[in-house]
Amino acid sequence: MTRRFTGLLAAVLTGIALLGSALPADAQQTQSHLYDITKSGKLRVCTWPLYYSISFRNPATGELEGIDADLMKELAKDMGVKLEVVETAFGTFIADLQANKCDIGMFGVGATMKRAQAVEFSKPYLVTNVYAVVKEDGPIKQWGDIDKKGITAAVTLGSYIEPFMRGYLKNASVNAVAPPATSQAELMTNRADVIMSDFPTALRMKKEFPGVTYLLPPEKLAVTPYAYVVAPGDQIWLNYVNLFVDTIKLDGRLAKFAEKNGLGPIVAP
Repeated sequence: MTRRFTGLLAAVLTGIALLGSALPADAQQTQSHLYDITKSGKLRVCTWPLYYSISFRNPATGELEGIDADLMKELAKDMGVKLEVVETAFGTFIADLQANKCDIGMFGVGATMKRAQAVEFSKPYLVTNVYAVVKEDGPIKQWGDIDKKGITAAVTLGSYIEPFMRGYLKNASVNAVAPPATSQAELMTNRADVIMSDFPTALRMKKEFPGVTYLLPPEKLAVTPYAYVVAPGDQIWLNYVNLFVDTIKLDGRLAKFAEKNGLGPIVAP
């Protein structure tokens, strides 16, 4: 653990102690994932293993790759515990956190007001908006071609983009794709004309599939911070996770792993 991290941790824990002393005895928090992780020596991280540049399981090696695949290792290392990966999906991660199947979600989860009613978010570490991924020889040549009758737009079921696009598109139809199916497969097999996605997905499609490109809207749509996510009611653990986010911004690890995975343009300030 770095000297800077140790100093920041001491400050956070002191703040927690002072806050606790100001509360009635019956209001002080006595249980926390932070205590459980330290006691068990194990950090359970929920992740979605199909998220390119974020937490993507390489089919050739079976290993997770991406910024959160790297940063979950850093969090476990800073805590001095072993890492246990728990697979989840955007449609199920809230239930998994509430059922205590994992201690934290680390897979580029968009911090939305609706989700914040059920879980708690850390400070953001990435910020993105909506992109359109299309085939160069397909019917969509510019952004204005998307919202037309007969056009099918694929989105990932449970993603923050799904409800936004259902409200945004007035004429095109929206196909919410549930794992293990993918929106990428829908486009490549011509079951969809466009994928409405974030920057990491757009980056992957253009890089890996010949004849595929992405379009930007005339103005940014659904600008959304990406954050780590924990079950509600555990302020001690949330404070610690926020400390981790602050620390990786200060010591350069966030920038380092963002650049490694092609996500430098969307690092949060």
